[in-house]
Amino acid sequence: MKICVLGLGYIGLPTALLFATHGCDVVGCDVKQSVVDSLNNGKIPFDEPGLSDLFIGARRRFTAKTVPEPADVFLIAVPTPLDPATKVSDLTYVRKAAGMIAPLLERDDLVVLESTVPPGTTERLVAPQLEKSGVRAGEFMLAHCPERALPGRTLHEMVYNSRVIGGYDRRSTEYAADLYRIFVRGEIHETDAKTAEFVKLMENTYRDVSIALANEFAQLSEECGVNVWSAIALANKHPRVSILNPGPGVGGHCIAIDPWFLTENSTRCKMISMAREINDSMPNYVLHLIRRLLPGVKDASIAVLGVAYKGNVDDTRESPAIKFIQLAENEGYDVRCYDPYVKDFLYPLLPLDEATAGSDCIVVLADHDCLRRIDPAAIRVRTKNLLDTRHIMDYRRWVLEGFTVRILGDGSPTLPPGEGIESRESGLSPSLSPPAPAVSISLPRPPGQEREDFL
Repeated sequence: MKICVLGLGYIGLPTALLFATHGCDVVGCDVKQSVVDSLNNGKIPFDEPGLSDLFIGARRRFTAKTVPEPADVFLIAVPTPLDPATKVSDLTYVRKAAGMIAPLLERDDLVVLESTVPPGTTERLVAPQLEKSGVRAGEFMLAHCPERALPGRTLHEMVYNSRVIGGYDRRSTEYAADLYRIFVRGEIHETDAKTAEFVKLMENTYRDVSIALANEFAQLSEECGVNVWSAIALANKHPRVSILNPGPGVGGHCIAIDPWFLTENSTRCKMISMAREINDSMPNYVLHLIRRLLPGVKDASIAVLGVAYKGNVDDTRESPAIKFIQLAENEGYDVRCYDPYVKDFLYPLLPLDEATAGSDCIVVLADHDCLRRIDPAAIRVRTKNLLDTRHIMDYRRWVLEGFTVRILGDGSPTLPPGEGIESRESGLSPSLSPPAPAVSISLPRPPGQEREDFL
């Protein structure tokens, strides 16, 4: 079987390599010449655990090009961005990909759309573009199979997660299901194309609404004088409650965008729109907390630690750090950024010592494991303030070094440096330290609660 994959990004490339390592001949297509050249020279264009080894095993059956070739299966995995002004999906890349396939399409070929799209796109947009080949839908097969992969675990989840596959007709559904059984070990659930499109958007919208609730709890807890992290841990002891953690906003290509795809043609859906507004406003709220930490400080400087949208990845798509930096600079703050994972960002990235030197507030925006290990004694700042929006730092060490520590969602009073240390073990100073072990948020979560949210 020959497969042609259009789009060699975070989903398209791993999918192409999985098919290639399972005996298929795969041509990967991308409009970026640099991506194609990199792959043909033996280098992958982004980091993902296990991807380099998979690439080594796939090279005998995989080649990269800028234009598609005739194949038995065409798989579309191109970006579907959101127009920020109108909150409407931009399906330009999907339309162009289908148009590139049409001249090559023959009877009994299969086209699979993996890109996340509004409900009805497969039938209303992709099928007519493909029919320009002269072959009618039904004569060729067409299906939608949305990905369900978490960055940092992409390969494992592509193989072992369940998949929803929806076909244009029954034959398309069954053929596409057989295709993915080549490497998928999870359950495969068959449905129609529009339902499959809807399901993917439902999944990410559910998580977005859940995160918005957690972020509202965080803000309310500060008004009430409560530590939201301890409160969430206690509430989650209820057998039917599973509250997520708050944070500085929602990022990534899915959760920050997909809810708008679901509602763009609706006049209802007030809850979904409100959740998007809450999560999009969290960078504003983080800046509000900084203002309270730096009253009267002139020419203040902020050191941002972590600009990726979640921990231990290099992905900055829709990262809340971008909006936060824009807002902070517009208010006159000097912002410097550090992220050891990210190679390419809209703003300059500096080494840790340069990013923090002379700063008035250190702000943790991503939960990279390496940030937990930073030695506060080695940090040379002008004013010792730490704002942790992820609840990951070792607060005792920072306080002992003279830092005033603030935690997003901790409404208890922020104590001056060095005070309250003796009460840490009893959990009486939650603004300075993680909750006591009895309510630790590191307790195991129920199966399936891993999140592709703001983490």
